[in-house]
Amino acid sequence: MKTYKNLMPKICDFGNLYNAYLKAKKGKTTRPEVVRFTYYLELRLIEIQDELAQGEFKTGEYKNFIVFEPKRREISALPFKDRVVQHGICNIIEPIFDKRFIHDSYACRIGKGTHAGINRVQKFVKQCGAGYTLKCDISKYFPSIDHSILKKIVRKKIADHQLLSLLDEIIDSTNREKGIPIGNLTSQLFANIYLNEFDQFVKNELKSKLYVRYMDDFVIFHEAKDILWYQKRKIQSFLSTQLNLTLHPRKVSVSPVFLGVDILGYKIFSAHMLARKKTVKRFITRVKKKIWKYNRDRISFDKLMESVSSWEAYLDHADTYNLKRSLHEKYFGSVM
Repeated sequence: MKTYKNLMPKICDFGNLYNAYLKAKKGKTTRPEVVRFTYYLELRLIEIQDELAQGEFKTGEYKNFIVFEPKRREISALPFKDRVVQHGICNIIEPIFDKRFIHDSYACRIGKGTHAGINRVQKFVKQCGAGYTLKCDISKYFPSIDHSILKKIVRKKIADHQLLSLLDEIIDSTNREKGIPIGNLTSQLFANIYLNEFDQFVKNELKSKLYVRYMDDFVIFHEAKDILWYQKRKIQSFLSTQLNLTLHPRKVSVSPVFLGVDILGYKIFSAHMLARKKTVKRFITRVKKKIWKYNRDRISFDKLMESVSSWEAYLDHADTYNLKRSLHEKYFGSVM
């Protein structure tokens, strides 16, 4: 397997760091931390460049907070400087790893995403209409990623010792032997690198042709139900012995394809899709909060519509014409 050396000079390149800054500040330009960084932009980028080149960069202090939608999760946020550094790293190493990723891994990848994933699932639903699906969820994925295993996997492709020291420092920055913080840009890449080992197992060992994964959710299609139960046992064994992971016991199911595939916020059938009830409920709750803030002049009309439009884009992929009409009549009549 080809390995890559001499990557740190590419990461330290001023043009790469400037591009990383542009990505890191997207949607955050008015935040005080970003404004201060931007005011001394050239100086700050040169400081980062020197710290990286001399091996002196250390991850900053995390600020932790809890989000409750779509489920309770702890998010760890780093200072803006760290986000610039992580974008700079990912600019260079992400293409190296992405080449090895399978086609049907859809989370946090350029040219992939939720809608590409659901379209692929629907294609497989049509292809395997008389068969079954094995639907699984990996339990507590981000908090369960084993640092030592992740480092070994990274070393299969990266042979730049200075870069490996930097990546190790980021991986270990939470001072735990397991788990990477949700919120880090590098965590998204590390999560895909880690489960690519599983993807390769599914494709090359289990020989599953109809397989889709979106981060810790995945689905496998097959004509025979007993084959899927057999594959589930093999999957459990591989995840446990090779990656130190487990399947969520209440989120494993084998079901007929014609009943629809529940994944990525949709119930997917061969000719149509339905929005999940709890996703729609979450949408209504968020929109009501935004309208409440708008009516009290806490957000602008543009900000309100930005939120509404993003959720309408989600609903547009399902059969929701009547739902959208009733939502507009019930909630938006007073503000539009």
